[in-house]
Amino acid sequence: MTAPLDSALPDLAASRARLLELIKELAVVHGRVTLSSGKEADYYIDLRRITLHHEASQLVGRVMLDLIDGAGVAVEAAGGLTMGADPVGTAIMHAAREAGREVDAFVVRKAQKSYGMGRQVEGPSVEGRKVVVVEDTSTTGGSALTAVEGVRKAGGEVTAVVVIVDRATGAKERIEAEAGVPYLYAFGKDELGLD
Repeated sequence: MTAPLDSALPDLAASRARLLELIKELAVVHGRVTLSSGKEADYYIDLRRITLHHEASQLVGRVMLDLIDGAGVAVEAAGGLTMGADPVGTAIMHAAREAGREVDAFVVRKAQKSYGMGRQVEGPSVEGRKVVVVEDTSTTGGSALTAVEGVRKAGGEVTAVVVIVDRATGAKERIEAEAGVPYLYAFGKDELGLD
């Protein structure tokens, strides 16, 4: 197990506080919306406004890597179902590199390609490696479960599913029951003032 990230990077508490501030300011959109799961909500958490933001992206990597380390979860690669997971995995990769560690990123397609190399998991091979499946947020857990299945078919050992924001809509329970791995999140919807 590698030393927790806070020994390598300055002030993770400040990074976490600033990330929460940015999520509240930039990502929480109020109004009736239909989610990708088909469910309706009175708000939308648009975390791409965070994961693709010049300041917030770096904070995402630091906070997520610290969360993974704090839970004692082994990680050699991070990624998930394209597209929401892509910037989260790369943020973790960059934060690890900043801390002098080697964590690769990967991308999971919704289905295996029928051309070229015919892969479903793109990037450095996950075969035989400990990986975390990441997402920006999850409502039903379906995307994360698709990614877990793809990674396992590619020979990777999924050690956890990790999201930035948990919407408290059953994803945690479903993922832990169906995938048999821990579900970790950096922020709950209560921390965003959405309870």
